[in-house]
Amino acid sequence: MKELVSLALRLNLRAICIEPSSNVTIQAFRAFFVGGIAFIVDASILWILSLLGMHYLISAIFGFMAGLIINFLLSIKYVFREKAPIGRFGEITVYSIISLTGLWLTELSMWLLTDIVGLYFMASKCIAALYVFLWNFIARKFILYRKG
Repeated sequence: MKELVSLALRLNLRAICIEPSSNVTIQAFRAFFVGGIAFIVDASILWILSLLGMHYLISAIFGFMAGLIINFLLSIKYVFREKAPIGRFGEITVYSIISLTGLWLTELSMWLLTDIVGLYFMASKCIAALYVFLWNFIARKFILYRKG
């Protein structure tokens, strides 16, 4: 956290946003923005497809997959610059398993919060997105991109 604050006080946005960093706080900061961009794509597709008559849980899968692609591409460019110790194919495989777990958490949460609790499906999506973001970041950082 100290490094992020120090860089922010010096207005070193390049170091905060672009230059490679293995600092967990800086990576989490970047992941928050990358996840936000992916969430906008995800939620937009969910909302549009649902408006067009598709069931919200099916729409959520399509939105999630689009957000996943955006998240993967931006994450390897800005968040986790280090190579996964298992090669590119292994990286994509483990990334997909982590993400499918996130999709399962999303679907389960949305179903529980919408059909059982009675929340609007977009509110359920927002709630699910918060802890799925945490799951994705922690799993990617400490399982996929851990140091030797």
